[in-house]
This record gives sequence, structure tokens and C-alpha cells, in this order.
Amino acid sequence: MSAVDAGPSNNGRGFEPWGWTHVRLDRLSPSYCRVTFDHPPINTITATTVIELAELVGLIEQDPDLNVVVFDSANPHFFLAHYDPEHDPARTAALPAGPTGMNAWIDLLVRLSRAPVVSIAQIRGRARGAGSEFMLACDLRFASRENTVIGQSEVATGPVPGGGSMIPRLSRLVGRGRALEILLVADDLDGPRAEQYGYVNRTIADDRLEDEVEEIAWRLAGFEHDAIARTKSYVDRVEALPHA
Repeated sequence: MSAVDAGPSNNGRGFEPWGWTHVRLDRLSPSYCRVTFDHPPINTITATTVIELAELVGLIEQDPDLNVVVFDSANPHFFLAHYDPEHDPARTAALPAGPTGMNAWIDLLVRLSRAPVVSIAQIRGRARGAGSEFMLACDLRFASRENTVIGQSEVATGPVPGGGSMIPRLSRLVGRGRALEILLVADDLDGPRAEQYGYVNRTIADDRLEDEVEEIAWRLAGFEHDAIARTKSYVDRVEALPHA
């Protein structure tokens, strides 16, 4: 039994590992799982979210059977909102650095990008601030054409987005000029504009989003794990994937 398989069954298809409360994981096959953000009311990211995602990434890294992980949301209006330390500032401050030596949030994003699996963000609703940072750390991003709002709003309120760590990643996707527009104007982009800029791989009609992502995920699930891992590593080497 692989690392991600460890846990009580849920109708034979999924499980709730370690009492996670902000994410749900459904193991659809040995090579494919879905992770659903489910932290009402708007999927804010807190210290608990970071801890659970860090544990999840650890399981993903150790699983020799897993090829693809799809991230989606139980809330059709919010994929993943910004970081919110309001209710647990002490826990946020106390989070230890991760295995990379970086702070816990940046660490899990870097490790997700480097993991030998394909990570797919299935975006419906808002993904702003840290939610956008998570989306950018995924390998592929498919968004609802009618129901997507993404952006980096931090500059409008003072801080540097992601502490500067995600800026090289965004610049490589959309180019310098558009990255500066996204970061400095700090306005929201809808699905078509995000697709035009390269922020997402492509947009899909909302009523077709899950079906098309499923088709892609199941196709990837049938490939050789080693071929996926080596291809990712070669692309990252050529593109000089930023460490954060």
C-alpha cells in the first residue's frame, strides 16, 4: 500500500487522512487522486491549511504509484482565497521551516512544483493572493471561462506578493510586462484575460470544466510514472524553474 493509500476507506474510493479539516482527498485510482479545498466560508488559507497541505505534499513525494493530482474546490465561488492569519497569528508565526529550509508556505509550494507527479489546478471562482500563488505552483491550470477571478492584490495594500518568491514563476508564464501589470495594477483578471496572458493554460466552459480536466487526468494516470517524473525534471532544468 502506497503512502497516500494509508488511511480509512470512504466507500472504497477515498479517505480522510489524519483528521484533515481544510482539504479532502479522494483516491480515484492508484495513479490519480483529487484534492478538494473545503474550508468555509471562502477557503481562506490559515496555519491549519498550510500544515495539512505540507503533509499532503509529503505523501505525494513518497508515493511511487501516483501520477496526477487535481486540486479543486467545494465552493463554486472561491477556489482558494488569500492567507488569513486573523484567527491564529501565533500558530502562523510558529510554523517551522520546511525541508527546503524555506518558510512553511513557500516550502510546500516549491516541493509541489518539484514533485514527480503532475499537479493540476481546476479553477472555478476566486483565486487571489496566496490562492493565486498556489495555483501558480501547480504544473497545469485549467479555469472556468465564465466563473474565474484571479490576481495578486498585495501591492495595493503594501506587501510584496509572496514575499517576492512567486514573482519569477509568474514572469516566466506571462512575460515581464504582463507580470508587472498583474502585480502593480493589482486588479482582478477574468478567465478569458487570464488565458490571453498565459496565467492559466486555458479556459473551459464552466459546465465542461470538470469533464475535460477528468479526461486529461485519467490520460495522465495511464502513463508510466518514471516518464512523467523525468519529463518534468527535464523541462524544469531547461526552464530553470525558480526555487520558489
